[in-house]
Amino acid sequence: LLGGLTLGAAPRRAVGRAGGGEPCTGPVLGAGSLATCELPLAKSEWQKKLTPEQFYVTREKGTEPPFSGIYLNNKEAGMYHCVCCDTPLFSSEKKYCSGTGWPSFSEAHGTSGSDESHTGILRRLDTSLGSARTEVVCKQCEAHLGHVFPDGPGPSGQRFCINSVALKFKPRKH
Repeated sequence: LLGGLTLGAAPRRAVGRAGGGEPCTGPVLGAGSLATCELPLAKSEWQKKLTPEQFYVTREKGTEPPFSGIYLNNKEAGMYHCVCCDTPLFSSEKKYCSGTGWPSFSEAHGTSGSDESHTGILRRLDTSLGSARTEVVCKQCEAHLGHVFPDGPGPSGQRFCINSVALKFKPRKH
């Protein structure tokens, strides 16, 4: 519990075999017997797949400069997905202008009340700067997305402060 917010546990690990017969030790996705297992990519594979900026933010827990992100002022209706694995993360309906310099959302896509179990995110304790913050990562690939703070609008009171470079926007089809 951090600032009244419950931190999500790390993804469960699967023991078994993935598609190619390799031992499966990646995060378990889904719930119950329908869970699937994804093997994590090696650092070199992520470096090939992502731009240097995407790699720095998502795999090395970096932060893009404030007011520099391509989605900061995006007002188009649609869904923000993880740039690494395409998991839906945040709806444009929950995006707002916080004035902080990064895209801000009041809740993750799939949130029901205070239940985030059906979202694409996890919360983790981050003490890297000498004080406790809550890091937000992709539940599927563990990409660093940003942080969540308890100073957002009602009713949740949360501000998900997310790096644009960690996101891929998909406009809503009309």
